Amino acid sequence: MSSNYPRHPLLLVDDEDSWLVSFKTTLRAKGIDNVVTENDSTNLLARLQSQQFCAIAIDLMMPNISGEELIPQIVAQHPNIPILVVSGLNQVKSAVNCMRLGAFDFIVKTEERDTLIAAVRHAIEMFELRQENTSLRERFFKKELDHPEYFATIITQNKEMHSIFQYIEAIAETSRPVLITGESGVGKELIAKAVHDSSGRTGEFVALNIAGLDDNVVADTLFGHTKGAYTGATAPRMGLVEKAKNGTLFLDEIGDLSLASQTKLLRLLQEHEYRPLGSDMPKRSSARIIAATHQNLTELQESGKFRRDLFYRLRGHLLHIPPLRERREDLPQLIAHFLQEAESNSGKKIRSNPSELAGFLSQYAFPGNIRELQNLIFDCAGSCSSGVLETSHVQRLLTQSYDYQPDGSGSIQIEPSITFGTSLPTVKEVRAALFKEALHRSNNNQSGAAQLIGVTRQAISKFLKEQS
Repeated sequence: MSSNYPRHPLLLVDDEDSWLVSFKTTLRAKGIDNVVTENDSTNLLARLQSQQFCAIAIDLMMPNISGEELIPQIVAQHPNIPILVVSGLNQVKSAVNCMRLGAFDFIVKTEERDTLIAAVRHAIEMFELRQENTSLRERFFKKELDHPEYFATIITQNKEMHSIFQYIEAIAETSRPVLITGESGVGKELIAKAVHDSSGRTGEFVALNIAGLDDNVVADTLFGHTKGAYTGATAPRMGLVEKAKNGTLFLDEIGDLSLASQTKLLRLLQEHEYRPLGSDMPKRSSARIIAATHQNLTELQESGKFRRDLFYRLRGHLLHIPPLRERREDLPQLIAHFLQEAESNSGKKIRSNPSELAGFLSQYAFPGNIRELQNLIFDCAGSCSSGVLETSHVQRLLTQSYDYQPDGSGSIQIEPSITFGTSLPTVKEVRAALFKEALHRSNNNQSGAAQLIGVTRQAISKFLKEQS
């Protein structure tokens, strides 16, 4: 399986072949293995025209054309490529001049290798950010997705969800971590899978739910172990980090991770390396990390239960998934989809009206979100012996099993939402507004609208005739 970090190669330019070989080897050891070298500065501009690079590390003093002379030309022709100027000496005056000409950073060859690596990583991240910003600007005016097939498993008509899909396409190809937030049951793992599918990464999508796992299990599951690492470890075990090589590692319920495990995860994110249990030799990681949580990580930080530095590492990109109660227009499609699944699982035909059911359920808050809706439809489908699923089945099951309290009339209880201004509307105006809202919530299904506001279908039909 080929390496892919960074996605576009890093270009090292220096007339000293020994330094090029040495620095390239150091970079590879730190997981930056897509590196190209050039020892003749006169070839640089032509190479930049023929291939896309994510960053350039260029020697300050070279024969023919110096790095200082090349900077303004590179900036003019390729403004999105960060330029790292490399020098054998710590020359403050030259460093200041290079930065004025447009260089991204100035590094000294004799500095600690970790300092050099950090500068390179920073340059790569800056290039990715610039690419993302360009992509987001281009997508701002686009209505269609480039690859809608990657989002086919996520059933929605919601505009906010569509904006999330557009954002995913803009950030998908970078290697920065993604943090997905949202209530339980909103489909965070489906979103994570869509990020992976959109990324073009060649490795697997590997998921782990951290909830309920202790430190030893988390470490063993993520990093693996060597033979004899502990009692019972009779054979080596590959961890999920290694399984997700060149792919995506999805960590669900990241808010449940203990402080000890958080420290190990932070090292993985910072250094891109880890140690299997029982081993002193670090391994490199090329997996992209996507984390998800339904908890408020800001509150966990304030209470000392979640590391602030880990939080900022994880939220390279932040995706917040809205709850189902803010996506009520998705109810008919979701209900129809889950009814089809229920038919397939049970092997029996189930007749129903998804729009009517959606209209009835549009006032329910769905604390368990889409997962709760799925369970509700499956439960109803299994209990309707007649093969016809009606709103009465849904209401009865909600009352019995889904922790909501109906009011005295048996309809779904909601908080009062009617307010009045200084002048009161007429009864006719109130009636018209109520009927229009009921039709809107039921997607113009007359039976569903009638069920919502406690009138007959004929009354809805008569109202529509009056409006035409």
